Parts: sequence; structure tokens; C-alpha cells
Amino acid sequence: MTVTETYRAYRDDLLRLREDLDQARKSFSWPEIDHFNFTSDWFDQLAADPVRGDQPALIIANEAGVDISLTFRELAERAARVAVWFQSLGMGRGDKLMVMLDNQVELWEAMLAAIKLGVVVLPTTTMLAPQAIISRLERAQVRWAMTNTDNLDKFANCADQLDGLITTGEATDQAHGFTREATGELTDPGLTDAAETMLIYFTSGTTSEPKMVTHTQYSYAVGHFSTLYWMGLRPGDVHLNIASPGWGKHAWSSFFTPWIAEATILVFNYRRFDPEALMELMDRQQVTSLCVPPTVWRMLIQADLTQLSTPPTVALSAGEPLSASIIEHVRRDWGVDIRDGYGQTESTLQIANTPGQELTPGALGRPLPGYQVELMDQDTEDIISGPGEGQVVLRLDPRPGGLTPGYYRDDERNAEAFSQGVYRTGDVMKRDESGVYTYVSRADDLFKASDYKLSPFELESGLIQHPAVLEVAVVPSPDAIRMAVPKAYIVLAQGYEPTEETARSIYEFGRETLPPYGRVRRFQFSQLPKTISGKIRRVQLRRQEQELHGDDGQKTPPVVTEGFNVEFAEAQLRS
Repeated sequence: MTVTETYRAYRDDLLRLREDLDQARKSFSWPEIDHFNFTSDWFDQLAADPVRGDQPALIIANEAGVDISLTFRELAERAARVAVWFQSLGMGRGDKLMVMLDNQVELWEAMLAAIKLGVVVLPTTTMLAPQAIISRLERAQVRWAMTNTDNLDKFANCADQLDGLITTGEATDQAHGFTREATGELTDPGLTDAAETMLIYFTSGTTSEPKMVTHTQYSYAVGHFSTLYWMGLRPGDVHLNIASPGWGKHAWSSFFTPWIAEATILVFNYRRFDPEALMELMDRQQVTSLCVPPTVWRMLIQADLTQLSTPPTVALSAGEPLSASIIEHVRRDWGVDIRDGYGQTESTLQIANTPGQELTPGALGRPLPGYQVELMDQDTEDIISGPGEGQVVLRLDPRPGGLTPGYYRDDERNAEAFSQGVYRTGDVMKRDESGVYTYVSRADDLFKASDYKLSPFELESGLIQHPAVLEVAVVPSPDAIRMAVPKAYIVLAQGYEPTEETARSIYEFGRETLPPYGRVRRFQFSQLPKTISGKIRRVQLRRQEQELHGDDGQKTPPVVTEGFNVEFAEAQLRS
């Protein structure tokens, strides 16, 4: 068998067992592949297929209703021309290329071309400031960068660090103008070792420099078999994902996994998110699979899901925990269950609610084929058997195919994450008698109030069900008597005002839905500080609380009856 045939056979086995998780977990093992190149050994083979080659591989739509569509064959031909051009510039195997682009066709062309050549791609968000770009170029030893006209000036001081800069706009004295019209033949780059680094991702840092997560041809191109099993995509599906380029979720759901499934990737470009426009696009392109974060699900619900003529048969969510109320609403209006999934930049999907399995609202599901998931006691570091709560760890023997080989040039972080025969995720979960996992928090987000250990997620999951709450983050607020009490920072839904009346309504709702020891006693309406990847900066909120109340909780802010960025406390909210 060729490597392509082997790859397809393992994929097909998972598709065949897509609704039988127990059997899939028993029978699946990661394929032994020595050489593999996602572009040459998979994408190009789909393009050459007489049937699949004419299927749309990528559709990019905008708010004006204009759709750009490229078949597998057309996109493969374009990427091949770009690869020839990259070679003519001097780019080759092992070189590193920072790609800072929006959702534009050049992103997919450049990714496919670079992977074909063995060039290591560093997907990068366009939200980075110039100094952050310089830091990442230095730390990752990057010699090539590609961006668009809007972001070209950010690289003005990077000339000494780079062998070349590419812009998707017109060429300048500083940058080559991107082209897919290169002539000549591709110099054969040779076989690609499956263990070669293919991607380096920067994780968002909240208190320290971002980690540099490496992934190989194997860990992403093969590793995303687990993600495919969760998504349940099949050949010919049309998959719409809402995610920004530069982050792992974009590569998961807008590059690798749909193409592994031989599905069409649909991308929606917008300046300001419009849920009604999204649903109009879904009807126009006959979307069969939708993956969006919980925030977008809430916005879709507020816009009325029933306006969609043909709901997707697959509904997915990832990136942050999903509340049970959202699942129930979508089930009622669309007749499908949103299936949540859990993974990290460091891995492909590890745990999920998979097709055909009974769904526990609010839970993440069970471990996926190829992943041996355990819980580690946070105090003793013993592995917990049966039901319990602890840090999620992955057994390394055998090593999961979708797990990072490690952090680039970071021995200290590698030693922390990989030890005692496991990889430590840093996330805390609960496991029930059926082996179903439920998210609790990051290991360092748990806090004590009145000697009770509290999970921010559990409190947030209760409050988010109130119609006034669009987003919420709960952090400990210093208190003179209880040491700390839970405080909720809330982004209000459209139509609600930051008043004492609104705060009282949410407070009373929390008293009814949350356990007494987890009662949220302080509220503040404001925007949530986030990292550039969208993660809530809880460390900043904790710091704000220390400044507002003092480390010992002795400070008391003034009582107010309305306004943003002011506190509403339990004493004034009691009926």
C-alpha cells in the first residue's frame, strides 16, 4: 500500500465506526507511517481524483454576499505554483515562515505550498503589535514572513531579522509581491519525514511569554484523526467554522480536519459579526456542519435560530465550556445536539461528545480513539481510578499521535509538562461513573471562599443562563470575613442596562440556581479583558479586585445604583 492508501484506510475505519465510540477506542491504533506530507500525499491526491477534484475545497464568503470558490484541483494547482515561487526566493526545507494573514485565499495557498516544501509555518494573528512580532521572530528564529497590505508596516523594523518579506499586495522596496504565476518546474523536495516539524504555534500568555508549541506532519496531519472522529464529517460535507487565523482552532477546523474528511471548508469574512447574515450564508451554501464558540451560539440564539431554513445536521462547539441552556435551545429549534469537544494547542482533540452517543448537557464527553486520558490528584499526584476530580493527564505509553513533541527551545516547560510518564494539560475536570468528563477550571483558577473550593466555570454556567448575561467571568474578591467571595464580571446582552435592578435580578437568579456556598455576592458590568486569542485574563480581574478591596478585603467601594465598571454588592441587592 502507498502511504496515501494507508492514511485513507485508517481514516475510513474511523468513519465506519463514527457512532460506535467503544469499538473505535478498542480497535484504533495510530498508523505506523515513516514518511508523510499532507499536501503531496493527501491534498494533491484528492485534487487528482476525477470526482473529488471538481468538488469545492474552499469557499470564502463576505458580508456582501460575494463567494470565492476553489475546487480541490484548482487550489492544488495554485499551491503548486506558489511552491515553485517560494523555491525561487530561496525558501526550502526547515526554513521558518511566519504567516500573518486574514481569511484570504493566499493563506490556504501559502500553507499548502509551504507544507509541500517542508517549510515550517508559524500561523500568527494579525492583532499582534510590532514589538510582539519582533520578539516572536527572534525567539523562533524565523527568516521569512508573509502578511497583507494592512499589516505590512508592522514589519518595518524587521529587515535585519528576515531573509525575505512577502506581501499579498503590490511589491515594495521592503517586500516581495505575492504571486501564483511562477513559471518553471518544482525542484523535488524529496520525501518528508513524518516526524518533521510542520507548524509552530504561539500560545497566548497571560502572565508570561507565549509558549512555542511544535507540531509535526504526523501530529497534525495524522493526529487530527481524533478531531475528525469528534466532528463526524464525511466526504462531501460543507463545514463552516468561525475562528480567526493564527490560532490552532483555525487550523483544526478550517484547514486539516475537513480536508481529511474530503469535505468543503466554508469561511465567513465579516467586520462586525451578524448572526442573521451567517444564517443566510448557511442556507445559501447548504451548510451541513457548523462549529462556533459558545459566545457565537448565544448570539445566534438571540437572533432567532428558526429563521434558518435548513439547519445543519452537525453542530459543534469548542474553545470554552458550553452551558446546558445553549444545548437545550439549539436542540429545540434545530433538532440537533451541540457536541462539545476538548483539546489544546498542544494536541488535537482529546475528549468529546461524539456522534451517536448519549449527551450529558454541560459535559465534555469521553476520551477519543488514540488518547489514554487519566485524572491526577492535584495534591498527591496519584492517578485517580474511577469517578473523581483532578488534573487531566495523557499517558505517554503509547504516545498519542496528536500530541506535540514539545515546546520549541524550552527545556524548562517541557520538563514541567512531560513527567512521570504523562503529559499534564493544566486543566481540572471531573469524571463520573460512566467515564464522562466535565470541565472544572484551569488548575490555577480554582479558589477558596469560606473554606469551600470553588470552580469559576460551575458558577459561570449557572449565571450564563440568565437572559441578561452574554458573557461572564467569576473571580475571587477579597473579603474581610470570608477571605474571598465570588464576584461576577458580566457583559450584558443586548437590551439590558447596567442598573441595580439588573444586578438584583441576576443575584436572585444565582441564589436559586447555585449552591449556597457558591453564591456570587458581587457583580460588575463591563467588558472582559482578554488575550489576543480570546481567553479571559482572569489574572487581571483578580488584580482589579485586590486594588478595589485591598488584599485583606478591608476596603469598601461606594454604593451606586447604575453604571458600567462599578460594583453592585450583596448588601444592596438583597430583597
